[in-house]
Amino acid sequence: MNRVILIFLIIAAIALSGCAGDKAAELLDTAKFEELQNNKEHAIQLYEEIVKNYPDSEHAKKAKERLAELKTGQ
Repeated sequence: MNRVILIFLIIAAIALSGCAGDKAAELLDTAKFEELQNNKEHAIQLYEEIVKNYPDSEHAKKAKERLAELKTGQ
């Protein structure tokens, strides 16, 4: 039940961030969702896209942190 609520909240966050027009935030939310779905490879791709396309954003900083953790197996 808690997982269903968490997934719903993440989907809502993705939808709201898309409305704001912030593509980096949308990608970050989607990457986090992919992690929750145990889709590590796609999450890594999304985090790398954020770092490449939005290098000076706060989202890129968060994406780099997640990439470091995912790539070291934590």
